[in-house]
Amino acid sequence: NKAIKVYNQLIEQGFSSMKLYYNLGNAYFKENQLAEAILFYNRALMITPGNGDIRYNLAIAEEATKDNIESVPEFFVTTWFRGVRNMMGCTSWSIISLVSFALVFIMAILYLLSQQLKVRKVGFFGMLFMLFAFIISTIFAARVGCEIADNQDAIVMSSSISVKSSPDRSATDMFVLHEGTKVTITNTLNKWCEIVIADGKKGWVECRTIETI
Repeated sequence: NKAIKVYNQLIEQGFSSMKLYYNLGNAYFKENQLAEAILFYNRALMITPGNGDIRYNLAIAEEATKDNIESVPEFFVTTWFRGVRNMMGCTSWSIISLVSFALVFIMAILYLLSQQLKVRKVGFFGMLFMLFAFIISTIFAARVGCEIADNQDAIVMSSSISVKSSPDRSATDMFVLHEGTKVTITNTLNKWCEIVIADGKKGWVECRTIETI
């Protein structure tokens, strides 16, 4: 596919953007290369986590994979918190943080210098609200930034792999994963990676069979 070749050449030259990864994911999906499509949709989503088009296409691609793994249930507040955080990327949250910080001072000036009671009330409550917005947006920006920097998620690139009980080809097979399945790398040893999947199961696979997002 010509489009895939061109997009990969751009990446090799050092280019990186949400649109580049998203378009490459679409190109792979059209060629029914699910693992590659899911990999680049996830890379695009890391840059712009709130993009609905990426999430929709990723969900369609994941539905076409063979593995149907149920995630470990989590507290609903954690799910809601992550959902709000993923509405925007690190840059957007950082901008909101800076704007909120500036508005804290503006509201404080209104509260301290105004002679009118109504304006002082607006300044006081506005200052509290902007302080809250500053704290939350700063936490979100830092969290998203850390996730990008410390990312250990990967995609299974081989058509199928046997997950071993230890980093050895002769070790016992624990379970089988297929292309496109998302895993998290928890440890590495030589050419082996210890991975955990969404339902909590762990095991070892050869690192060459997966690719980090």
